Amino acid sequence: MSKKITLLGSTGSIGTQSLDVIRMQGYTVFGLAAYSNIDLLLKQIVEFCPQYVVVVESNAAQKLGTQLLGLKNPPQLMVGKEALVELAALQGADIVLNAVVGIAGLAATLAAIESGKDVALANKESLVTGGHLVTDAVKKHGVKLLPVDSEHSAIFQCLQDVHSAKALDKVILTASGGPFFGKTINELQNVTKADALKHPNWSMGAKITIDSATLMNKGLELIEAAWLFNKPCDKIDIVVQRQSIIHSMVQFDDNSILAQLGVPDMRIPIQYALTYPERYKSPAPVLDFKTLKSITFDEADEETFRCLKACKKSLKKGGLASCAANGANEQAVELFLQDKIKFLDIGRVVESMVDHIQVKPDYTLAEVFDCDKYAREYVLSQI
Repeated sequence: MSKKITLLGSTGSIGTQSLDVIRMQGYTVFGLAAYSNIDLLLKQIVEFCPQYVVVVESNAAQKLGTQLLGLKNPPQLMVGKEALVELAALQGADIVLNAVVGIAGLAATLAAIESGKDVALANKESLVTGGHLVTDAVKKHGVKLLPVDSEHSAIFQCLQDVHSAKALDKVILTASGGPFFGKTINELQNVTKADALKHPNWSMGAKITIDSATLMNKGLELIEAAWLFNKPCDKIDIVVQRQSIIHSMVQFDDNSILAQLGVPDMRIPIQYALTYPERYKSPAPVLDFKTLKSITFDEADEETFRCLKACKKSLKKGGLASCAANGANEQAVELFLQDKIKFLDIGRVVESMVDHIQVKPDYTLAEVFDCDKYAREYVLSQI
């Protein structure tokens, strides 16, 4: 059955791979949203003919508007952050795939859920910062929240049998270890932006690649897993799996373990979220065991990579501590990419933020954004 998809973050790594899946499955694109990459967005518009398009950055939107005048049936162009939320809520799509990076995706996730649409979630920050706001909305509106991150998709796939889901004892997240696996604190003192952007297995945007290098990405996934699968921090383990072949595992009450394996290609989890519960041919290549020489496992070093330690602390602390960790990290990564702080400063300020913040168990959406702003200001005060 053909589906209509709204894709938020269409010009990013997840967005372009999502369109590979949409193209192969013959799905219809209802809406596309991007921040400012109008050259790629225009090509996507010409191919997929969406009814609605959002460009967040106003100058880029103005340029695209001029270019759209040359199209026979141009989409309706919407502009700004508010338009992103409006598009997520528009009736006409069957599912919203949220591939926006950062806390900017939270309001759109909530808008899609509250409008009664299923959400394929690649924006982990929605759960990291919004927590119970998102899970409460899912329950209230009776929609599906389908994980797109390869690790959470792997866990989700391992739990499709209802009896298995009831017997889940522990979640085991795998990590690639990033480009600095095995490095000591001394060896990381002077690593550069270029060094940190060289991921060994995955092709991703700059922010997520830096998060992988600091292990912040794994910390965020730990928090996301806690919300998705209703498990406390001590029931979620992290192991380094350098080849990125085992995408995550689940351990049951009888101590048996199931794992989901595949090549490191995001189109596999993207497609499962869009086609769920069915499986179809994928644009991703097949895992060839004859060429796979070994699968290794190591311990994640959270003393060196303090972002992971900070995320564990935030999850145990509760309230908006994880939101604060995320906001501090987003600000710190931005500063690192601008060559204003060193690599190890990222983990230092994120952990400091988590230690510093005072929390309460409940919160509103407005308080989420206030906390995010406070965390960013805190980081700027520490440099």
